[in-house]
Amino acid sequence: MRSLLLKAALLACAALAGLPAAAGPLRVSVVDKEGKPVADAVVVLVTASAGTPKPLPARVTITQEKMRFIPAVTLVAPGAQALFINNDPWEHHVRGGAAGAANFDSHAQGGFELRLDGKAPGKAAPSQEVRFEKPGAVLLGCHLHASMRGHVYVAESPWAAVSAEDGVAAFDGVPEGPVRIRVWHADQLIDLPPQSLALGVAAANATMQLSVVPRRRRA
Repeated sequence: MRSLLLKAALLACAALAGLPAAAGPLRVSVVDKEGKPVADAVVVLVTASAGTPKPLPARVTITQEKMRFIPAVTLVAPGAQALFINNDPWEHHVRGGAAGAANFDSHAQGGFELRLDGKAPGKAAPSQEVRFEKPGAVLLGCHLHASMRGHVYVAESPWAAVSAEDGVAAFDGVPEGPVRIRVWHADQLIDLPPQSLALGVAAANATMQLSVVPRRRRA
């Protein structure tokens, strides 16, 4: 009863402030071609009303460790700065370019190159910063180690999240009304059609299925 009264009070305050009412929780499950959960998929919601989303990160850290980018997928807002830190004892020549663009075109979305010396024992790890301005997916790699791959996704909507190991991206406070759900995954080369949903007070669930089985990331 107390929670119902609290929600009613919040809805009344939102109405008085001219803000759209918040819908119930939304869980978007991303599965692969075989119906298994998919982690590291970016789920983006396009809403009719702005609402009051939790801001996406404006500053993030991406480390290179054991010849991997950690995290594998980093979600940021346009204009965000990423600090690249090399924790490996060997040099990395990090490169970035639009996902899907040939040869990591330095003039394409997110194009950049930077050299990071290896971490010397007892000293701070070398680092450099990069700013990501334009929305879209940026592919990360290394000129010296071809097996290294990661991504930065610059979301055009503040309603965005990366799916967890169970394949779920959870959203709270999305404004009531129509919403379009889009999903991006590094191995899904053909864009999936967006799914439309009408959100109300009740909790909602949606499932987005890829047309591929993503390759397993190297441990």
